[in-house]
Amino acid sequence: MLLLALDTATPAVTVALHDGTDVVASSSQVDARRHGELLLPAVDRVLGAAGTGLDAVTGIVVGTGPGPYTGLRVGLMTADTFGAALGVPVHGVCTLDGLAFAADIDGPFVVATDARRKEVYWARYADSRTRLTGPAVDRPADIAEQVAGVPAVGAGALLYPDAFPDVHGPEHVSAAALASLAAERLARGEEPEAPRPLYLRRPDAQVPKNYKVVTPR
Repeated sequence: MLLLALDTATPAVTVALHDGTDVVASSSQVDARRHGELLLPAVDRVLGAAGTGLDAVTGIVVGTGPGPYTGLRVGLMTADTFGAALGVPVHGVCTLDGLAFAADIDGPFVVATDARRKEVYWARYADSRTRLTGPAVDRPADIAEQVAGVPAVGAGALLYPDAFPDVHGPEHVSAAALASLAAERLARGEEPEAPRPLYLRRPDAQVPKNYKVVTPR
């Protein structure tokens, strides 16, 4: 097994290789505006660091979000392209699950990432491997009672200390965590998630209300 994992659902552009036992190589850069520019060079760096080629990969793991439309689709389209070109399966993993997997917290906690518009993408977990609710998108003030009294993980929680007063790391997801979680699930024989985006809301870009369609005569 050699899994190539990638995620662009958050400001982190993150890539990793996992051999079924451990992470072989990884790379992460935080830049919310350069997902498309940074992703493929990161894949090249990781493959180079591992001393292997893309043709050795036996499966793709991709973070499915939730996340902003533009950034999220960069990772998903790249994963689909790799899967089709190599003839290997593409496994989806919720990005919030990857953050939860990397968290070092005993007991229940919440993961929250920045959804912009003064909202967060969030989910509640019983432990690092068990999601209880979500993912969902809400204003922090609207979920304050639901998340009260439990630690929180993620950049979204850091932005709203009134709703999330007890924040722990990591701040952003890592492809290393996604790959490790996917490898663990596959080893248990679990059915992988479909590599489909969790947008949770419509994209910011909208067709103008008075838009006129011009067709040739």
